[in-house]
Amino acid sequence: MKIAVIGAGNGGQALAGYIASCGHEVRIAELNPTTVTALQQTKSIQLSGSLNRTGCLSMVTTNSTEAAKGADLIMVATTAAAHAALARQLAPVISEGQIIVLNPGRTGGALEFHNTLDQCGVKVRYFLAEAQTLVYACRLIEPGHVNIIGVKDKVLLSALPAADTQYVIEKIHNLFPCFTPCQNVLVTSLENYGAVFHPSVVLFNAAAIERGNNFYFYREMTPQIADFIEQLDAERVAVGKAYGLELTSAKDWISDAYNGIAGDTLCERMRNNPAYNDILAPTMINCRQLTEDIPTGAVPLAALGEAAGLDMPIYNGIINIASALLHSDFRAKGRNLKNLGLEGKTKEQIIQMLS
Repeated sequence: MKIAVIGAGNGGQALAGYIASCGHEVRIAELNPTTVTALQQTKSIQLSGSLNRTGCLSMVTTNSTEAAKGADLIMVATTAAAHAALARQLAPVISEGQIIVLNPGRTGGALEFHNTLDQCGVKVRYFLAEAQTLVYACRLIEPGHVNIIGVKDKVLLSALPAADTQYVIEKIHNLFPCFTPCQNVLVTSLENYGAVFHPSVVLFNAAAIERGNNFYFYREMTPQIADFIEQLDAERVAVGKAYGLELTSAKDWISDAYNGIAGDTLCERMRNNPAYNDILAPTMINCRQLTEDIPTGAVPLAALGEAAGLDMPIYNGIINIASALLHSDFRAKGRNLKNLGLEGKTKEQIIQMLS
């Protein structure tokens, strides 16, 4: 297969290295010129840790359109905040039968991507899906070398519409047997645990982060903050229930996604997850855990809840606090109902649209 990987951060390089090691033609696109220069010198990516493989790249470029043109599969591994802009860039080269997978979509990724392509006038029959989370827990050692900390055993995946899910999974199953079909993209979107974990930890440790006090993001979880996260998570689960979905709690998801996690409480499971052990907190407040997880996680999650007639006091609270803290109107910039193509639709109409 000809496969384009868009984004060469931790996840993008991990995906590209693994896919290339399986013998596929892999093109990787990345905006950061320093990363591109380094990868162009070696044209390969080494994986170490839980996976030990090396894959050779057929193309390294700063041009996403060039990488995606004619590809059988496009694996999008950019930040979720870049999805709409990327869709506009790729619109002219989207071809008949092409598969696009957002790794991950965060909340509403496939909806935003589809809505953007629709606005750009794309008429060809393509297949669009989003993963619930990235397949790997991983960190770059240097460009071209990725430490694979852990490989998830189960990652939910859904296409938009859901009728296409089985086709997409069959096409990529040999590469990613961990991808598991689910009811629709509301499941993958609402089971965005980054929007549950990340903003809470950053906001409650904002002063420590601003002072430069390093700490382990998950390993040093405290019972009181874990309790707050579970209250936040209950709002997310309630949104799923309003749309007829039985979502997995954050506490249970950690045990489902990673084997052998000890502990009865969310706090214990976060502390005891080996894949989380060495992940440090961000070094500044203006970080992806807020600038990405609020507009592409908390904002659409709260909007979907309110569209179903729910009050979302805790999610709205963290959106308001993060917006004030960073002087940014995340509701206007983020995945509101208009940007998702859902403005004015009833809960029933939304469910029908996803089928």
